[in-house]
Amino acid sequence: MIQGSIVALVTPMTEDGAIDESSLKKLVEFHIEQGSDALVAVGTTGESATLDENEHCHVISIVVEAVAGRIPVIAGTGANCTREAIHLTARARLLGVDACLLVTPYYNKPTQEGLYRHYRAIAEAVDIPLILYNVPGRTACDMLPETVGRLSAIANIVGIKEATGKLERLRQIRDLTGDDFAIYTGDDATSREFCLLGGNGSITVSGNVAPKLLHDMLAAALRGDSAAAEELDAKLSGLHSSLFIQSNPIPVKWAMVEMGMMHKGIRLPLTWLSADCFESVRAAMRQAGVL
Repeated sequence: MIQGSIVALVTPMTEDGAIDESSLKKLVEFHIEQGSDALVAVGTTGESATLDENEHCHVISIVVEAVAGRIPVIAGTGANCTREAIHLTARARLLGVDACLLVTPYYNKPTQEGLYRHYRAIAEAVDIPLILYNVPGRTACDMLPETVGRLSAIANIVGIKEATGKLERLRQIRDLTGDDFAIYTGDDATSREFCLLGGNGSITVSGNVAPKLLHDMLAAALRGDSAAAEELDAKLSGLHSSLFIQSNPIPVKWAMVEMGMMHKGIRLPLTWLSADCFESVRAAMRQAGVL
């Protein structure tokens, strides 16, 4: 089971919006050196919504090749069309990822039965570990714990990224799935409490900027050391809020440019961070000791 700090990688771009391969490879090395436990390529933070299929798979291939088996790589392969999600998941499997992360179908608002059939179809079509991803704030679709429980009975559905920020969801899902089903939070602000309560880690945005601190905090929480986890999380609290001052990944890409890790590139309809937000993010980076 993958546990700990699972960083949802940004996708570096040049100022004209082209994928910046050299910076992406540099980010992979940075995260391995800093102790990140796993990487997610082309999730929400990786601007999956603005990459075409070939770009999507190209980014995955770069990350897999750069990681070279040193830590697990998870590919974002969700879609609101079941056939498209199967196709992307199959391509990611061929590229050598360790697992796939599949967001709930967005915009078309499926029923709970529709969600069950969607994920079952993907699991039956592609033999690879699958991680569900529930983020109703973005998708307008909330996958309920009962549906997660049904899906956990399928052998290659191995976990969920639960991004509602509701800590009670952890207990509800755990009661319906068992200890061998991985439950990750997608909410940085509550990741410490989530792991202290028995969660398996965080698929994190803050980990892009402060990977070692985030790793150490979650490691403390996972071993039940609440005092150490709280002390470390206090240094991260500013990032947990400021990196969402505008839509993710706008603030985190700005922060990575400030750190000299990549070029100033983002794709429309996302725009660069507003100037009146700069100091808030800088202050959070100073608090975390990365600026």
